[in-house]
Amino acid sequence: MATSVLSTGGGKALIDPADAVFLMLDHQSGLFQTVKDISVAELRTNTTALARTAAVLKIPIITTASEPNGPNGPLMPEIHQVAPHAVFVRRKGEVSAWDNEEFVKAVRATGRTTLIMAGVWTSVCVMFPALDAKAAGFTVHAVIDASGDPSEMVSRTTVARFIQAGVIPTTTNAVICELFRTWNRPEAADFGKLLMAVAPNYAALMECYVKAQDVIKEQKK
Repeated sequence: MATSVLSTGGGKALIDPADAVFLMLDHQSGLFQTVKDISVAELRTNTTALARTAAVLKIPIITTASEPNGPNGPLMPEIHQVAPHAVFVRRKGEVSAWDNEEFVKAVRATGRTTLIMAGVWTSVCVMFPALDAKAAGFTVHAVIDASGDPSEMVSRTTVARFIQAGVIPTTTNAVICELFRTWNRPEAADFGKLLMAVAPNYAALMECYVKAQDVIKEQKK
């Protein structure tokens, strides 16, 4: 297994950035119109934040769609815009990405065993490959708020099935913090911007802090 990029920080229970790969599954504009368990704006923001995290930390990211030219629509462009290193795998109509040989080959080619998955629908496009990847020996994290389902009931049932199968449900801000792990790093400013994107209240906190520091500086003049 690859060595962690961190010299200090958490232990083996947390995600090792050097062993992780992001799998962004079917974040397609047509499917977004069916999502009811999270706002589309929040879904897109969180998905983009994960892609930015992959870019900043140089973590592999693989995107895919079953049929981009069909009614489910094209992939949201933000992922490849903020993460130019992302690899797109075009499937041949398979509902589950894990049923596509090229996709599985791309995942295995990274040499990494911790999969961070998100997609639309959570109950299908994330669930099916997550279960098969788990059965194949991978550690799988499913980012629930960077994914979407047709209803709250479907989403709750999906999370229950994840837990039953040993897939780890998580959230965008948790993944970002788990991967960065410490403010004492060159990318600290990027870390802060990512947190502000996924947690608007944290952005307000930072704005208050910056203003307070400006006032203190003015008083010292």
